[in-house]
Amino acid sequence: MAVEDGVWIMRGLDWNDPYRIRTWQELINWINEVGFLPLFANDVEGFSAEEHVSPDFWWTGDPDEDPWEWREIIAASHQVAYGKFFDKRAGFISLKWLPYFANYRRGGYDFDARWEDGLANRREKKIMDMLTGRDADGDMTFPNDRILSTELKKKAGFGKGGEKNYPGIVTALQMQTYLVISDFTRRVNKRGEEYGMPVSIMLPPEAIWGYEAVTRAYTESPTDSWQRIFDRVQDQFPDAAGDDIVKIIGCRPQ
Repeated sequence: MAVEDGVWIMRGLDWNDPYRIRTWQELINWINEVGFLPLFANDVEGFSAEEHVSPDFWWTGDPDEDPWEWREIIAASHQVAYGKFFDKRAGFISLKWLPYFANYRRGGYDFDARWEDGLANRREKKIMDMLTGRDADGDMTFPNDRILSTELKKKAGFGKGGEKNYPGIVTALQMQTYLVISDFTRRVNKRGEEYGMPVSIMLPPEAIWGYEAVTRAYTESPTDSWQRIFDRVQDQFPDAAGDDIVKIIGCRPQ
């Protein structure tokens, strides 16, 4: 996605190109093949969903053809993870690669351990406290599984007269893989009618796929997980510059 003369230009493939991705399930298949994939074009040529779909149907509202609609369907399918994972922008991570992202991005920390070590800020904790807890045995629990992002904002104390920068905080939590977008829904008025734009529902990935599935890469160092991710992009896109890869996936842990 680029701006030319003040107009948004979408990259993509011709309608009749045999390599064009034609359905949301084909997109999932390719995400699983590559391992992880930004939604929009970036400095690594070819490393996006945008560059492999038709540029003609974005934001048309057609669930059969519109990649913007596909992202909602894919998020709700839970076949891969969806969220702001790449340079604070949207993308997908296969379930095979999610543990490596979680280990690298979290530095091997569950959120409560990060908070106890002084590595998380108070606003992050207010949001995570709305979505996670611990039972009497110390196991993670998830009290809110269908809370809209707009409701989460209010209940966590953000907004007028409260905490600031809700969008930035939830983006940071997605970048750290403590949250993913699990679904989208529309708000309902008093007459039971849907209205407005779709609103995201965010959850810890553990609430969807289970603690063990998300954290199984904690057995290796975050640096090793980062190297796996870097090498995967380099293997798939050998012409990519190292600095461009780092810009998308993040810096090597110190």
